Amino acid sequence: MSVIVFTIIVLLGSYFAGLLGSLTGLGGGVVIIPMLTLALHVDIHYAIGASLVSVIATSSGSAATFVREGITNMRLGMFLEIATTIGALTGALLAIYIPPQFISILFGIILILSALLSLKNKVPFVAKEKSYLGEKLRLDSVYPTSDGQVSYGIDNIGGGFFMMVFAGVISGLLGIGSGALKVIAMDTIMKVPFKVSTTTSNFMIGVTASASAVVYLQRGYISPGLSMPVVIGVLLGAITGSKILVHTTSSKWLRYIFAIVVAFLAIQMINKGIKGNL
Repeated sequence: MSVIVFTIIVLLGSYFAGLLGSLTGLGGGVVIIPMLTLALHVDIHYAIGASLVSVIATSSGSAATFVREGITNMRLGMFLEIATTIGALTGALLAIYIPPQFISILFGIILILSALLSLKNKVPFVAKEKSYLGEKLRLDSVYPTSDGQVSYGIDNIGGGFFMMVFAGVISGLLGIGSGALKVIAMDTIMKVPFKVSTTTSNFMIGVTASASAVVYLQRGYISPGLSMPVVIGVLLGAITGSKILVHTTSSKWLRYIFAIVVAFLAIQMINKGIKGNL
């Protein structure tokens, strides 16, 4: 395969990854790593390095649109970034000592549970009373809908913060933005509307990935020749996805996309962990 053909394939695959990552809040890494390692036989360490760069690009490409439209809860995102950054640095350090096969299988199991939770029927969101901690930290906000602004409160902040630490650890261990766990933390644990949780996840994953990327950069696992088409493709896909999400009135179909992608990622991670070829 020539360099030009390889670059075009990576560019197109990265565009799809950025589009899906922007729509679901997962980040492009969930597609980038399987594509590079399984389809193009790139070394897993360099795939992770390129993935981390792509996650940063996804966050940068979509966050601006979501913030401008008033969907992203920036104050909640910045608060939870404290937890994810601590976790990402911890995970990058633990990656030296913990077998990646064990982490891969564990992560796959968690993602399968996440996919099942995302498909669970939920009562339509209704504005509720503000929690004490949410009011003190001023994390409650509003988001735009076709029927006007809808207010919402933040519940179980402690549980969500702890889950974000764990999401950061997984990011440092596996080289992804852990958007799946971030969305689950906000959507299921903290009772944040799904559309807000996905956009806020996009806002956050860049910071988490940056903390992990420093470690991979120091180890020489970020290749400019590989990262360049990945970043361009993911950035274009993220911009497209953000425009689609802004004009979407229902997030039901996003839940199905979320579940399918998470389930696919889980199968890949478990399979790689069992075979020990990470």
